[in-house]
Amino acid sequence: MFEGLHLPSPDEAVRANTVEYVKKCLTFVKELDGEILTIVPGTVGKVNPDSTPEEEWENAVAGMKEIDAWSKREGVKICVEPINRFETYFVSRANQAMALAEATSPECGVTLDAFHINMEEVDPLAAIRSVGDRLYDFHVADTNRFACGWGHWDWAKLVGTLKEIGYDGALTVEFVAPVDRTPANPYPNMVETDLSKLDITEEQIKFIVDHGSSYLTEEFYSEQVKITAETLLPLI
Repeated sequence: MFEGLHLPSPDEAVRANTVEYVKKCLTFVKELDGEILTIVPGTVGKVNPDSTPEEEWENAVAGMKEIDAWSKREGVKICVEPINRFETYFVSRANQAMALAEATSPECGVTLDAFHINMEEVDPLAAIRSVGDRLYDFHVADTNRFACGWGHWDWAKLVGTLKEIGYDGALTVEFVAPVDRTPANPYPNMVETDLSKLDITEEQIKFIVDHGSSYLTEEFYSEQVKITAETLLPLI
């Protein structure tokens, strides 16, 4: 969720605006013939709570139930994604995402991300197994959020675990490549400097930069995708 969107919020107007935003996203996914929408229930970058755990949980569940009803109307699956504690205080582990999915409906699933589970789970592979057939999507980036193969994930074990639980969905590339802003930067062509090429709003640029990255060049991003494909395709 972008700033100002927060399902656990004690502010009724914020919650209503958040639910309406997700409903619009679901309709957009339907119009694109998409199948799944992943939901991070809290504002990304917000690490301080606004209310009691009980009130925030009640608010989040109520919002998710309303979203779930709309998702069924649009024919698009929804799933909850846990992200690391430095990006949210609300839902950072697989068991938390499962609890929210189960409280929402039997059809609500979970999305896991290799980068986040490496940070938050005692046993990331066990976390994948614990989600089982509720796993609707899986995001891939290595432990440093570069291409798969540039960090220290054991991708053979990870892909093997996905096969073990019968997962046959997408491996969704989600790099947030950390930009080196020092003279030690080994990737001089990493960041797009021709602002006329940017088809992106100032708000979106700020969001990306605030998360340690920037607007990457097509050349650099394409190479990251190629490296990931070369790492993962032999394992699938």
